[in-house]
Amino acid sequence: MSETAGTGLLTPPPLEEGTLRIVALGGLGEIGRNMAVFEIDGKLLVVDCGVLFPEETQPGVDLILPDFSYIEDRLDDVVGVVLTHGHEDHIGAVPYLLRLKNDIPLIGSQLTLALVEAKLQEHRIKPFSLTVTEGQIEQLGPFECEFVAVNHSIPDALAVFIRTAAGTVLHTGDFKMDQLPLDGRITDLRAFARLGEEGVDLFMADSTNADVPGFTTAEREIGPVLQELFGKVDKRIIVASFSSHIHRVQQVLDAAAAHNRFVCFVGRSMVRNMAIAEKLGYLHVPEGILVDLKNVDELPDNKVVLMSTGSQGEPMAALSRMANGDHRIRVGKGDTVILASSLIPGNENAVFRVINGLLRLGADVVHKGNAKIHVSGHAAAGELLYCYNILRPKNAMPVHGETRHLIANGRLAAATGVPEQNIILADDGTVVDLRDGKARIVGEVECGFVYVDGSSVGAITDTDLKDRRILSEEGFISIISVVNRSTGTIVSGPEIHARGFAEGDAVFDEIIPKISAALEEAVRSNSDHTTYQLQQVVRRVVGTWVNRRLRRRPMIVPVVVEA
Repeated sequence: MSETAGTGLLTPPPLEEGTLRIVALGGLGEIGRNMAVFEIDGKLLVVDCGVLFPEETQPGVDLILPDFSYIEDRLDDVVGVVLTHGHEDHIGAVPYLLRLKNDIPLIGSQLTLALVEAKLQEHRIKPFSLTVTEGQIEQLGPFECEFVAVNHSIPDALAVFIRTAAGTVLHTGDFKMDQLPLDGRITDLRAFARLGEEGVDLFMADSTNADVPGFTTAEREIGPVLQELFGKVDKRIIVASFSSHIHRVQQVLDAAAAHNRFVCFVGRSMVRNMAIAEKLGYLHVPEGILVDLKNVDELPDNKVVLMSTGSQGEPMAALSRMANGDHRIRVGKGDTVILASSLIPGNENAVFRVINGLLRLGADVVHKGNAKIHVSGHAAAGELLYCYNILRPKNAMPVHGETRHLIANGRLAAATGVPEQNIILADDGTVVDLRDGKARIVGEVECGFVYVDGSSVGAITDTDLKDRRILSEEGFISIISVVNRSTGTIVSGPEIHARGFAEGDAVFDEIIPKISAALEEAVRSNSDHTTYQLQQVVRRVVGTWVNRRLRRRPMIVPVVVEA
């Protein structure tokens, strides 16, 4: 397979006329923040603009965005942002991009744009949007985009076929090939076959389940499992799912109606998204079944279903707060919690922490590990093989997945006859040029993580996160000393304050004389030492001692004041 980026490749050369350049600014080597930029004839087309959710090693971070710096100075050249579907990892960063230029056109299906517009309303941005449907063709500058229906775990998903003077690209977005979907909208393989006959120069396919053999289970198989579970439980039922998984919520509503239960949506995004889905006709709510959260306590436990956010263990989501006992819904003995979702890589510890918390409260917890209550929204290896054989692409560039997923997808492409040298395994920031039916890596651009921390966007660095991890894991020590430079003596201190240590403050008594001696020696040996240099002396003495004596590497903040 083609060499991957991240190996010291040079800055890419200027883009030649008649060449299509593709740069992924997220979604390669990770599950999330999907964003690809296409460029030809001085114009840019963006496909998807999503977020990545933080891991435990990124404390305090709310969201992680794609790095917009590659296009930040060229936003006037962006002809549009095509959004393949309404999941957060594909639309969540749109408000932050439109903060930079709010009139960039958004192109997507009815549901996708409705979900985006609701998010943008919170940011006080009114977008320029174009609603498209499957089979529709739109000319966006030098890009002719044809939209193809694909099946996913959210309705109204689209693949996009991009025609340019340099060649054609089929980007699947996220998809699977469920043959009996709840909404009857299957992945349009007839359109795929027609595009294959026309010629696909580059196939950019969803890789999330490329290492899973066979075919993804049909969504409708979840319904009977939910029906059976609902029939067994005689207290409250709490179902946690993604707030945009309309098909799963539909099956919960149907199961609740069949067992004469009321349903309450819990979590701001769940309430908002389901209201949008119902209004547009994507969610069919049985009459009288919904109840407001403030009225839930008035109902008998055996009449209640709570449809909640928090299936990934997000700290501020409703389910996590229930597990911690700080939500108005108090989970107790006999309640049943159903985690109707998969584990996104990186979220395992957070989800298990929530499960353990719920079990401690006495709840029964049903999850993918002990019941068939989730099916994936992504094509498994068998489905991808069908696509490769139908399309017969000249080049393949797996997208949307961790490295293991991308490699597995590349192997499927090779197995169906795509020449290995035409299979591009890329990282975020890899620059790929398509010309004369040949795709090749020509360099890479800077493409880091952009952290959202409260109202701060991009101000938090990896160094800041390292400091936060040290504070949370190793503790904090401050040392205040007052020195008289003219006499070379310590006037006051050293005074030590420590946080995050099991040992009492008395343990630091033995290091105080060593700090004093080191400071006095430093002042006497060189009266020109700056305050910063004296602080570094204190840092070295304390750091060495704490590491040897307490086996810790805390954050050390020395303060030296001249008398």
